[in-house]
Amino acid sequence: MISSDDTLLIVGHGSREDAGNQEILAFAAQWQAQYPDWRIRVCFIEFAPPSLQAGLMEAARESRRVLVVPLILNAAGHVKMEVPEAIEQARLKNPGVEILLAPHLTACDPILTLLRRRLRKAMTALDMPDPTTTGVVLLGRGSSDRGANGEMAKMARWLLEEGDHELVDLAFTGITWPRLERVVQRQVLLGMRQIVVLPYYLYTGTLMQRIHRQVEHLRVQYPQIRFACTDHFGFEPEIFGLMTQRVLDLDAHKPDSRLPCDGCSYRELAHEAGHGHSHEHTHAVAVPTSREQVVHVHAQGHAHGHEDRHAHGHDHAHDHGHDHPHHGHHDHPHEHDAHDHAHHHGHGHGHGAAAEATPHAAGQREGQTA
Repeated sequence: MISSDDTLLIVGHGSREDAGNQEILAFAAQWQAQYPDWRIRVCFIEFAPPSLQAGLMEAARESRRVLVVPLILNAAGHVKMEVPEAIEQARLKNPGVEILLAPHLTACDPILTLLRRRLRKAMTALDMPDPTTTGVVLLGRGSSDRGANGEMAKMARWLLEEGDHELVDLAFTGITWPRLERVVQRQVLLGMRQIVVLPYYLYTGTLMQRIHRQVEHLRVQYPQIRFACTDHFGFEPEIFGLMTQRVLDLDAHKPDSRLPCDGCSYRELAHEAGHGHSHEHTHAVAVPTSREQVVHVHAQGHAHGHEDRHAHGHDHAHDHGHDHPHHGHHDHPHEHDAHDHAHHHGHGHGHGAAAEATPHAAGQREGQTA
């Protein structure tokens, strides 16, 4: 049961556009109003204070237990690596405090319900055209993490199976492909007369502003096509419901209530690929083998074997405004607008040959943010 000794720490990504950060703070205030006995705090991974590390330390100072709940749709490097690493460090510095990490929001039925409601509203705005001649584009951030892109693909497929639209396609605002203009071009060639763009974004920001500008450009480019574009959906009841359920599941210690081993399995894969970033791990080294075996000993007292590469590199990419061509897409410059923040030179604690061998790995890491 959530008590006065607990702190619920919302982790938002953070945006260069302060309006997006203010919406997350407004979400927290509304959630707090629904549960006045809960102590709810907010921190941001980047771009806005308080930082993730500062938020964790402050929550630990005033609590015996901290329940960390990412207010993030898809799990790429931030959720899989940076948040767990920060929690590990906070546990080491606050050994008497229990710090638990919930999964991100994920691709799930409540999000599908939300998207279907948004799609119906857009169809109403178009005066209910034939869905077989109305294309749908689910437009997400994009990531170099295939799992994060896969969650988007799953939502697009679910939308297709749950409705009457013959075309439900996926597009991304950066990092990966296809982009919105290419998907619209294909749908027009396939005979669509209306197109609904469904941004897969929680809060406003520079990318949401760009999306609306892009749709206006497409209206000019395709005057024969009617377009509808929905807005971000951070204040929908499903989002509040998911966040509440994450907290209740953590509190009840349900088996699926936590990110697997606080992200260790993801970090192990990143080590093998030469990614990740250096962090303080508590390692007890076992008998060496041809592939060094390391035992992770966590503050919660469970231990398990991992292969460790110690070739960490910062797992998100900063945009320095330089474009370069994407192989196989010669008609589009590659947009590096990853969460408005993208290192194409890698914060390197060991970007190795394995990283360079993977397409886009050196320059395309984390999914974008608004």
